[in-house]
Amino acid sequence: MSETGAINRFRPFLALRLALREMRGGLKGFYIFLACIALGTAAIAGVNSLSQSISATIASQGQELLAGDIRFELNNRVATAEEQAFLDSLGSVSASSGLRSMARLPDGSNQALVELKAVDGAYPLYGTLESEPARPLAELLSKQGEVFGAIAAPLLLERLGISLGDEILIGNARVRISATIVREPDALSDGFGFAPRLMVSADALSASGLVQTGSLVEHGYKVKLADPQRVASVRAEAEKRFPSAGWSIRTSGNATPSLNANITRFSQFLTLVGLTALIVGGVGVANAVRAYLDGKRSVIATFKCLGAPASLVAMVYLAQILMIALIGIGIGLVFGALIPFIAAQFLADVLPVPTSFQLYPSALGLAALFGLLTALAFAILPLGRARRVPPTALFRQQGFEPTGFPAWPYLAGALACLAALAGLAVWTAYDRSISLIFLGAIAFAFILLRGVSWLISWLARRSPRVNSPALRLAIGNIHRPGALTPSVVLSLGLGLALLVTLALIDGNLRRELTGDMAERAPNFFFVDIQGSEIEGFRSLLAQAMPEGKVVEVPMLRGRIVAFNGEDVNSRNVPPGGQWVLRGDRGITYAKNRPENSTLTEGTWWPEDYQGEPLVSFSAEEARELGLKLGDAVTVNVLGRNITAKIANFRNVEWESLSINFVMVFSPNTFAGAPHAWLATVIDPDATAKEEAAVLKSVTNTYPTITSVRVKDALDIVNTLLAQLATAIRAAAAVALIASVLVLAGALAAGNRARIHDAVVLKTLGATRGTLIRAFSYEYIILGFATAVFALFAGGVSAWFVVSRVMTLPSDFLPDVAVATIVIALVMTVGIGLAGTWRILGQKAAPVLREL
Repeated sequence: MSETGAINRFRPFLALRLALREMRGGLKGFYIFLACIALGTAAIAGVNSLSQSISATIASQGQELLAGDIRFELNNRVATAEEQAFLDSLGSVSASSGLRSMARLPDGSNQALVELKAVDGAYPLYGTLESEPARPLAELLSKQGEVFGAIAAPLLLERLGISLGDEILIGNARVRISATIVREPDALSDGFGFAPRLMVSADALSASGLVQTGSLVEHGYKVKLADPQRVASVRAEAEKRFPSAGWSIRTSGNATPSLNANITRFSQFLTLVGLTALIVGGVGVANAVRAYLDGKRSVIATFKCLGAPASLVAMVYLAQILMIALIGIGIGLVFGALIPFIAAQFLADVLPVPTSFQLYPSALGLAALFGLLTALAFAILPLGRARRVPPTALFRQQGFEPTGFPAWPYLAGALACLAALAGLAVWTAYDRSISLIFLGAIAFAFILLRGVSWLISWLARRSPRVNSPALRLAIGNIHRPGALTPSVVLSLGLGLALLVTLALIDGNLRRELTGDMAERAPNFFFVDIQGSEIEGFRSLLAQAMPEGKVVEVPMLRGRIVAFNGEDVNSRNVPPGGQWVLRGDRGITYAKNRPENSTLTEGTWWPEDYQGEPLVSFSAEEARELGLKLGDAVTVNVLGRNITAKIANFRNVEWESLSINFVMVFSPNTFAGAPHAWLATVIDPDATAKEEAAVLKSVTNTYPTITSVRVKDALDIVNTLLAQLATAIRAAAAVALIASVLVLAGALAAGNRARIHDAVVLKTLGATRGTLIRAFSYEYIILGFATAVFALFAGGVSAWFVVSRVMTLPSDFLPDVAVATIVIALVMTVGIGLAGTWRILGQKAAPVLREL
């Protein structure tokens, strides 16, 4: 073997040995690199670990969360004798019924909406119902005289101003609060409720008279199988034997599908925010590597003077960069692994989370891969420029400034890492279309930010001469070779734009919920109005709220089971349309087109139409489901499959909170079908006192009608949004912290040139005060320009999300603009002056000797 071949063979080992020797001096110069990688890695690792921990806990506790091995749910009807016999043959069965109703005091002085749940003696088949006082459930719900026992959520007692032992009315039944609910095992599988829980016996529900023809009630049958491994076969057998039952079947392996989907969506969103922080940190990685290698010029020149080829030099510092990246990734993984354990202390009361520390290797591995690809993608280009340092740099530090692009292998390597990073983000996403939009927006933002920095430099170069020496120096610093302008604009631009986007989305949602939407929304929804009550109900509202506009429609419940004869479970439906197929939907029929909708395609049927069943479908949801005019929709209503042809599509104003339906059928479709009525009343000028009087009057006169005050529901949604906003702001803060680190790295990368400028200017007579003013002016100009970009980019992004995705009105909020500008100026001026203060005291002689 030749001597050259031997050298090439052992070059990697030589590079590693040299890299380790040079790192004996510590990690000086790499602290910002470490922080950027650790921060982004921790965010991604923590979010995905938390998501996996919740999903794993749900899966492990599926039987308890469902209170059974398998659950059959029927809407608006109980199981037939044949269906009941089949369920009984499977094992132990617990039947329950759930509906919304009004709980009121016996004297009629107060009332409150409740989530009523009636259970039998077998409940719960799995898990334990915890109450205070702790007594057997059968005893707590037992009947004494004419009064039934009940247990309630503490919030209900608070709203009605009652205590344990007090009596309330539910429909026509009198119940006594015998205990409060501490923990309900299957609460999560029952779904989100807008009202506090009230649990009674099946006999109490029967006595209340709440379950009538057309009442919106869910009947659940939970089965404890003799062999839980038979879940899949039991489900298949049920679907085969009762194809038209219309029941929704859920197994313990998927006890909370809505919660799982929401957790997945939210974790994807936070992962993308964490990826933004990592990409922003990538700019900091590039700056840190450039600054570090800039300080190693003499070492690189020495290597070359001793005969080391450029490839060996690149391998030495690539080895160092990889080792530092792995250290940063390790730090990030440690913190990310701790996040689920820390979050569990705050989420234990609302979500199923593990109480012991656990590791989630796949989540940590994914975060590590993201971190490594980011480090390589942003470190390769500075490395490629550093290998071009000539041996003469050993003798003249200021004599070489690398310009242009590095060699093509380095460009190809950086592009390959970026492509792998993008591919990984799309491949691991729940909704890949959102990931593609996000990646496109990030790429466009990078290009736009480069354009913004070029524009700022161009304007500074062509600005008129000013009299102030400090301001003139600041303007010159903005456009001179090696200026900080690109680094500062890029580092702050993404972080601030993300902050503005999230702040505007949050602000618009809150304003809509508390302002415009609340003003346009009905005052009340009234549910379960029986046909025999509708005339009296109209008269009552005419007296109680004479200026109110009453809208009433027939209301049924149905579940979509097929499109064009194809089972909906076999269709690949995008996430945006899955909610339409999840469970039962409210449906109605109408002779005329609803007032709050407009036709986009097709025609409405005649008032006296008597042909085949027709249906009008919401246009947006139809697009998500891939439907077209003439398609057949099969809906199961009251255990009967009904097929209708799509006659038209219509735009629905969901944000108005008025009566809206995904599907409106022609009247002949449900001729003779039993149903109840749904009504709203709108009076924008009604006071809280008048609304309370209406609520009291309707509840006392018609105890089986459920009244929902819309403002109360909006308050609950607003509270939930506030809780979500806390997590979103925390994620945005991670991106902003990454921006701060990147800004500090950009300043560190330019320190050598700043020292040279400061020494030369001081030698020529400039005072420290002049230099401070010059630097301050420069940072103010750059901070203001970056804030303007962030306001524009964030405003456009928020407008797209709010108006196009959420279909809500979107406005620009001045307070967000002011806060953004203040944050940008504080960050640029504060961090900038802190980073350059040491430069102002630099001794002149050592620097001048290197010129």
